[in-house]
Amino acid sequence: MTPRRIVPLLLAAFLLIGTAGQAQAAGYRYWSFWDRDGAKWVYATQGPSMAHPSDGDVQGFRFAVSENSGDAAQPRGTADFASICAKTPAEDGTKRVALVLDFGTAPDAPSGETPPAPRTACARVSPDATTADALAAVAGPLRYNTTALLCAIAGYPKSGCGEQVSRTEKKQDSTAAPEAAEDKGDEDGPSIGPYAGIAVVAALAGAATWQARRRRNATR
Repeated sequence: MTPRRIVPLLLAAFLLIGTAGQAQAAGYRYWSFWDRDGAKWVYATQGPSMAHPSDGDVQGFRFAVSENSGDAAQPRGTADFASICAKTPAEDGTKRVALVLDFGTAPDAPSGETPPAPRTACARVSPDATTADALAAVAGPLRYNTTALLCAIAGYPKSGCGEQVSRTEKKQDSTAAPEAAEDKGDEDGPSIGPYAGIAVVAALAGAATWQARRRRNATR
């Protein structure tokens, strides 16, 4: 093995460490917030406590495990204001906001919890009400953390708030019993992936040292 071949292998090993760590991360378990723009959902640029929807707006919430806003799962089901608010007549001095509440799927649910079925609701609130006000009017109880992050809608989930989830844990949540899923989580230490990468680097470095010594002995 020549030094020219060893260097690319070392670089490849360092890349292996990075990709191994990334492969373990599935993202964060949280409620994402969406605005309906015509026929499509758009990830909201404000939190529900800051957004002030207008009469006739449709907004959605989806509970899922996502890495970021780019891969976040969108709310499912009916998203038409006329359908959602058909039984909620307009009243002077109020506004109506259609809400789509998607509690997600079993693989994204915390251990031991079952997501409720998706549903819609029409909130009739004061003209200056925020989305959080509308949500509280039709989908309580809500739960927030100390930084005002929305943690639960209609009491779901019972605990947790934006926690990081590994791919292993996500798989266990969907296939194993709740007790097994809790016991086998990988939060107590690093995954084997980075250690495997470190072992490769050590092996390659050892090979480089051995080769260098061999070359020096050959020249004596």
